[in-house]
Parts: sequence; C-alpha cells; structure tokens
Amino acid sequence: MSIDAAFDAVPREAFVPDLVWVRGDDGWAVPLRRQDDPDRWRALVRSGDAVTTQIDDGATDRGVWPTSSCSAPHVVREMLELLDLEPGHRVMEIGTGTGWNAALMAAIVGPENVTTIEIDPALADRARLRLSAAGCPVRVVTGDGEAGDPAGAPYDRVVATAAAAELPHAWVRQTRPGGLLLVPWAPTFHPDGPLARLTARGGGRADGRFVAPSWFMPLRGQRISQPDRHAYKARWIETGAPACERFGITVTPRGQTIWLDTPANPVVP
Repeated sequence: MSIDAAFDAVPREAFVPDLVWVRGDDGWAVPLRRQDDPDRWRALVRSGDAVTTQIDDGATDRGVWPTSSCSAPHVVREMLELLDLEPGHRVMEIGTGTGWNAALMAAIVGPENVTTIEIDPALADRARLRLSAAGCPVRVVTGDGEAGDPAGAPYDRVVATAAAAELPHAWVRQTRPGGLLLVPWAPTFHPDGPLARLTARGGGRADGRFVAPSWFMPLRGQRISQPDRHAYKARWIETGAPACERFGITVTPRGQTIWLDTPANPVVP
C-alpha cells in the first residue's frame, strides 16, 4: 500500500482521544473535551496541526509542557517517505502515542511486522485499544523505548517519535545491516531539533546525516533544561548558525559523534 493509500485508509480521527489540550489566553494548556465542544475538537483534529494529547505526564486540569501528541500530518508523511517502507519490512517504533503512526506503517508493511513501544502505561493501553478497534493488531509494548525490543530484533526500520540527545545504542544493535534509523534530535547543536537518517553498517555502527527540522518532544529520560537549551542555541549562533543539513552523525559501540560537513570536523553539543 502506498503512503497516500495508507492515509486514506487510516483516518487520524480514529486515534485522537476525546480529551485533547489547547492553550488558553493565560498561556496554560487546558483540556478540550470532544463532548463539550465537538465542532472545535473536530476542527483541530482535521487541521494540519499537531494535537496535544497529554500535558505534564498526565495532568488533568491544566499544565505547561506537552508530553505526548499526535504529530502534524505533513510531518508524519515526511517521516514515512524518509523511512522508504516496503511490504514485509519489520519496523520498530519508539513512542506509540496515539497509535496513528503505527497504524499507517502497518497499512504499508503489514500489522504483523510492526512493534511499537510506549513508556507511559496509560497511553500504551489507550493506543492498544484504538489499534484493535481499527482492525490493526500491531504489537504494542509498554516499556522504556531506549532499550528497544531485543526479542523482536533485527528490524529493517527503526523510527522514533521522541527526540534523542544521545542515540540509544540498543537501537543500532537491533537494526539489521543496511537498515534505516530515523530519529528526531533534541536541540543540542541546532535549535530546530533536526531529524537524523542513519544507515546501520553492522558491528554496532551506524552513520548518516540530519535531513530536516523536526521539533519533537524529548525521550522522557533525555529531557533538557531550558537554560541548557538557551546555551546550546547561543553556541550554534556563535559558530555561524549553520543549516541543520550540514550536520551528520556517526554511532559506534564506543559512543556517538556529531559532525559538521565531514566526520573529520566533530562538534561538541
């Protein structure tokens, strides 16, 4: 199935929960419940914007920081294109969220080939129910995605929907040689939090380049403070504000190196 056909077959509306979050006039995120304002809920879900589905790891009345969302459709589409999925590819997703992205991938590669991992038990349970209701029985694992899924490895594709500052080496080990990893990055060396596309080379090594801005929420174990974000941005400006596409990354069992233009020019986030 093509990406276009997958989008037609898997409506976003079937996966977004009845409770979502919007910004109030005072800057706080406040709940928007489908039953209270169905027209506004539907307009948001059918828009081209990301939809915040959790605040502050599960606040119930109001909050500040989005901690889970249903990504903007154009971002989801771009990532599916970069993954270069084919029927039969085995895919591991880090960050199930609503389950919509897992369902789209399942439509392309087959639901039996998709494993998706979610650290938040409530989100995992909800996604599991929605995927089942949609007739898409992908495997949903409740756990810390940084560990990956060694029982199901190796995978042809690994995709994260949460930003990393340090790429977990488990993901590289669990990708077959020649397979692809697609990972949003925290704003450690570029304020746009660029998207890394790496190829696994075998022997625990992977390398690639950053291909586009992404702006994803961070992995829960790799959150960055606001002062550090400001310091990273200042350092990037001091170096001439290079475009994100000029950066690349090499990962080995000994660690990762982010570089500018060539591997011979490493940068220090």
